[in-house]
Amino acid sequence: MKTPLGTGESERNQEARRRRTQFSVRINFFFFASFILFSTLIGKLAILQFVHGEEMAAQERVRQKANVPISPIRGNIYDSNGYPLAYTISSQSLFYQLKLDKKKEETIALAVRLADAFRQLADESKQAEQPDAAEVLKRMDTGFDLNGEKAQKAAGYSFSPRRIKTGLTAKEIAYFAEHRDEFDGIEIVEESTREYADNTIAVQLIGYLRQFSTATDPNLGKSFLDYYKNDELKKIYQGDELVGFDGLEFMYQKELRGSNGMKTYRVNSTSQIMEQVELTAPVKGNNLHLTIDKDVQLTAENAIAERLAYMKSPAARGTYAAKGVNAVAGYAVAMEVDTGRVIAMASFPDYNPNEVWDNGRISPEKWNEVRFKYLNGTIREQVGYFTDPNEYKRHPSSLVYLGSTMKPLTVLIGLNEGIIGANEIYQDPVTFYFGRDGKAKVSNSDMKNYGRLTAASAIQHSANTYMAEMIGNRMYFSKKYPAYDNPGNAVEVWDSYVKKFGLGVLTGSGLPGESEGLADYLTSAKRESSQSALIYSSFGQQGKYTTLQLAQYASMLANHGKRYKPQFVDMITTYDQDPVQTFQPELLDEVTLPDEYWRVVEQGMSKVGVQGFDGVAYSYNRKTGTSEQQVGGDKVENAVLIAYAPAEKPKLAVAVVVPEGGFGSWGAAPIARQIFDAYDQHIGLNGLPKGVVPQQ
Repeated sequence: MKTPLGTGESERNQEARRRRTQFSVRINFFFFASFILFSTLIGKLAILQFVHGEEMAAQERVRQKANVPISPIRGNIYDSNGYPLAYTISSQSLFYQLKLDKKKEETIALAVRLADAFRQLADESKQAEQPDAAEVLKRMDTGFDLNGEKAQKAAGYSFSPRRIKTGLTAKEIAYFAEHRDEFDGIEIVEESTREYADNTIAVQLIGYLRQFSTATDPNLGKSFLDYYKNDELKKIYQGDELVGFDGLEFMYQKELRGSNGMKTYRVNSTSQIMEQVELTAPVKGNNLHLTIDKDVQLTAENAIAERLAYMKSPAARGTYAAKGVNAVAGYAVAMEVDTGRVIAMASFPDYNPNEVWDNGRISPEKWNEVRFKYLNGTIREQVGYFTDPNEYKRHPSSLVYLGSTMKPLTVLIGLNEGIIGANEIYQDPVTFYFGRDGKAKVSNSDMKNYGRLTAASAIQHSANTYMAEMIGNRMYFSKKYPAYDNPGNAVEVWDSYVKKFGLGVLTGSGLPGESEGLADYLTSAKRESSQSALIYSSFGQQGKYTTLQLAQYASMLANHGKRYKPQFVDMITTYDQDPVQTFQPELLDEVTLPDEYWRVVEQGMSKVGVQGFDGVAYSYNRKTGTSEQQVGGDKVENAVLIAYAPAEKPKLAVAVVVPEGGFGSWGAAPIARQIFDAYDQHIGLNGLPKGVVPQQ
């Protein structure tokens, strides 16, 4: 059937109209939906803007948490009886909270007002010590100077408060509290400061504090303070925090310091504080209870000062004591024989750290005053104090040759190596000649002739000739050591004995900066001959050692070869005195020799003549020394002594060194006598303080 003409075209037109209608509906729906969507969005934005706008703005400003560590209160240091030697006291400090939106002119004006206030509030004698406006602005760490010019910033974060001044007086505290509104950004904060016993007890052993930023200074070079150049510690310590710089303050830094507290702030992108601080309290540091006895320590310090003064006095003229007229320094160590506990360690001259260190800083004037006093001369090289800087080159340091105090060990080496016999007779020639041409010589002191000598009497009379010919020279020619002209044989044997007795090696004390001493015989053997090295070593002229090493050596003679670690701390407690750790004697090494050899040495040491021991109530063994050395073109004589008591059951060993002190018997022995007496009085050489009657 045929479709009528025009019918197909009509249907197509109807379909087109239908599609246009559907498209129009869809377009209208799309625009309507879009209108609804945008209307909803605009409504939401309006609500956020007008209803939640302030809240959202505040949230926008808060970007992160900023943590500012709070340094803990440092633990205290006590002597063995609980007397405070270094302690922490409360102090008020003035801090400034940096404000980035504060104008330069306003900040500079604040610094000027602060400086004026410090000067006006200070006593007349203290006004010159007050920081001026430039220094105040520097401590505020604003990044510009008084002229508004750019200056170096010290601190890292703007939210960290800057310390302007510590140790505020009562007048300053009252003034800034009353005028708080006039000093925008200023806050008074309670802090802890370090104080030391005014009677300067063992100050070099205890050490001192300086700022952490100073400890990490790369200009210090490589030293034991490299401990602080640690990225982890930099996260914990603040730049102006005081840390141990030497002695026990450094050695026990971790225990004494405690743990950080924390101030937590909400800060914005420009590090401005936006909310109230959250506070976590720090944990106080632990306390150290030392082996040092205050009374024995003070006796040792005073005994050195008194002896130095006596040797310069008119009363010493005409006596051997006058040979020590140039002595200006002295060193002494007293150590218990059977424990290694150090009861006294005196390095003289000393100083008062309270008068020197100003919040971890030191002035150039103070530095010149203490630069040859603040180091511990009993464990390292230190020169006595002279007002003329040129004088230092003309005087010996605390590291001196042992002199005749070496002779007990020399005899032990000779006996144990089979070089001498205990009762072998030696006819003293007064002078012993040696060397290829036979012109080198060794003589006794004052050219004395001691006649027939045994090993024990050679120690008693301190015969240089016996040590040189019978031991030093015999070791050189002994067939036990082939190729005797080679320094690497008998000299090495000698060296091994010396080190076993704690000379030329670290004592194990752990004290920072301790010296191993100088074994000159090793270089002398190579430069000259092993024969001369052995001969001069035999009577103590080829090795320089510390006073602590001498005390350890003396204790080994007393206890027959047991080398104990020098111990300075008996116990560690919490800040509130609860026990944390106790320390026991630590045996480092032991030299085993036949009893008869020890008896020979004891027999000789028991008869050595000394000054200042008249009327003692205890027995004692001792050995004096007068070591010689060339300094600044001149020959000087150093007084040295080692001793222990009681002789039958040794309790305490003492070593004394007085550079330029002359004869050990006159320059050092009287100091040792006072130390033994003080120990007997306060602790007891028989186990009880003198005068205490044992309970029945």
